[in-house]
Order: sequence, then C-alpha cells, then structure tokens
Amino acid sequence: MAVSDDDRSVELDEDFSVLPDQTSDDTDRGWGEAPAPRRTRGELSARDRDLLAERPPHWS
Repeated sequence: MAVSDDDRSVELDEDFSVLPDQTSDDTDRGWGEAPAPRRTRGELSARDRDLLAERPPHWS
C-alpha cells in the first residue's frame, strides 16, 4: 500500500539551519573592502534619489 504525502510525518530538528541569503564572497568584505555604512529606513542615497526622479510615470 502506498503512503500519500499527506500521511508522511516530517521531523525537523531544532538546529535546522538554512543557507544564508548572501555568501561572504558576495559582499564587499569578501573582496577585502570595508562594508558600506547601513542606512536607516527612509534614508535614500543620492543615486537612489536620481533613479526615483528618472522613473517613468507608468511605474508609479
């Protein structure tokens, strides 16, 4: 008799680890550079403001 997926039990360990969203070699620090300062929420860089100003009106 075949067991359906709904009948299977799944046991997850407490120490279950998920891969990180970004690896260390994908960061400035991975390339030997100092990390960029983090911005607070709502604070935009000059480049972000330029990109928002150049955004086409149909993207709003």
